[in-house]
Amino acid sequence: MKILIIGGNGTIGKTVVSHFKKTDEVLIAGRTSGDILVNIAESNSIEAMFRETGNLDAIVCIAGEAKWSKFNELTEEDYYIGIKSKLMGQVNVVRIGLNYLNQYGSITLTTGILADDPVVKTASASMVNGGIHSFVSAVALEVDNGNRINVVSSGMVEDAYDKYKDYFPGHNPISMKKVINGYVRSVKGKGNGEIIRIYN
Repeated sequence: MKILIIGGNGTIGKTVVSHFKKTDEVLIAGRTSGDILVNIAESNSIEAMFRETGNLDAIVCIAGEAKWSKFNELTEEDYYIGIKSKLMGQVNVVRIGLNYLNQYGSITLTTGILADDPVVKTASASMVNGGIHSFVSAVALEVDNGNRINVVSSGMVEDAYDKYKDYFPGHNPISMKKVINGYVRSVKGKGNGEIIRIYN
């Protein structure tokens, strides 16, 4: 398979890339590094990325940011960071990417446990994650050509535990093997419209 992994040099992305590279052709796209540079907050940049990759068997997006801050400190502009990047960035990856997806191909987006189990300072991040879940459920009803779309939603991964543990008191870190399996299930399986939750 020819697989594009957007965010393939990030904490989760590099582990997912390492797994798929064993059996498939993998292209890495990132904002500052990778085979192709892309800013998913800009639809023109996404379009240019796909023109460079050509047709693909699978698209995996493990990218996007959102502002973490106390609710009473978040400005309207702070919300737009997550809306433009994590939410509309991934929406545009689907909207544009379907034009470059081979028959029976798949698109996998990424969210996280905040969609279902938010913690403090995540009003914006939780909002966009929940929006992506609803988006995937709806779009799956309309994709054709045998294509599929799913989203992987994981808890705090073990490789990010030291950085985020204070935000997630009492949460058990998720093994990277379990996270990888979520992406394998989406890319190699037959599910469509699934929210693949990996929370324990």
